[in-house]
Amino acid sequence: MQNVIQHLYKFSSAHGGLLYAWFPSMHTRVDIVLCGRQGEEALMLVVNAVHEMLCRLEKMANYYDVDSELARLNRTAATCPQPVSRELYDMLTFCVDCYTRTDGCFDVTIHSAHHTSDTIRSIQLLPQERTLFFLQSGITINLSGFLKGYALEKTRHLLQRYEVGDALINMGNSSVLALGHHPMADGWKVDFGQAAASQQKERPELLLHDECLTTSGNDSHERKHIINPQNGKLVEGKREVAVVTADGAVGEVLSTSLFIADARQRSLLEAEFHPRLILAL
Repeated sequence: MQNVIQHLYKFSSAHGGLLYAWFPSMHTRVDIVLCGRQGEEALMLVVNAVHEMLCRLEKMANYYDVDSELARLNRTAATCPQPVSRELYDMLTFCVDCYTRTDGCFDVTIHSAHHTSDTIRSIQLLPQERTLFFLQSGITINLSGFLKGYALEKTRHLLQRYEVGDALINMGNSSVLALGHHPMADGWKVDFGQAAASQQKERPELLLHDECLTTSGNDSHERKHIINPQNGKLVEGKREVAVVTADGAVGEVLSTSLFIADARQRSLLEAEFHPRLILAL
């Protein structure tokens, strides 16, 4: 583990220790800034715990890892009801429920064969047995538009357990958790808008405090990766949407949904999820 985690540490009598660590995970780079008086060794224990947690989530819910629990379920859940671990079952329940809450804008079955707006209704989750069954073949569940936000919330709980009150977690510049404040500032100042930066414009700056920033979109005209569940087509155009929310998992669902939503749906999403801030470029 130590050979993939790199870090720098600085201590001052005025502000205590500041540890900056980074490592690859979830198909991106994870950057962690921790502030506290615990010392370098103690803060590195926190970083190691976060790294282990992210590795565990990937083995559970990585759509692209053939050995993950989710990939196994995608292969077998159309044959007969399959047992699901408690944590993954809760994640699936939340995501399926978000299809209704987002008026169909967030759909974890979008990569299924012959997808339609009714495909997600073929997912059968039985809480007493804690099983998953696909009522038709060809269904696959992809949690990629949710997992990093969920990981931010798991990270929040770890930091609370280790009594770290001031921290910034950045997953690929698209999913950010800010707790407490920077030693030299009130909160954490972050930028939004790769598109704005590439056009030499001033990038919007946000001050985060005990909340999350999550973004979705295309940072170039060539990049197209979000499919609109309502027509099955990739959303085109160079634009981004960001939301500031109290919960990272909600933020991931909301930013993806807003990127797809029409004007009527955007109003519904704001009323349903109550983000502190929505930004669009």
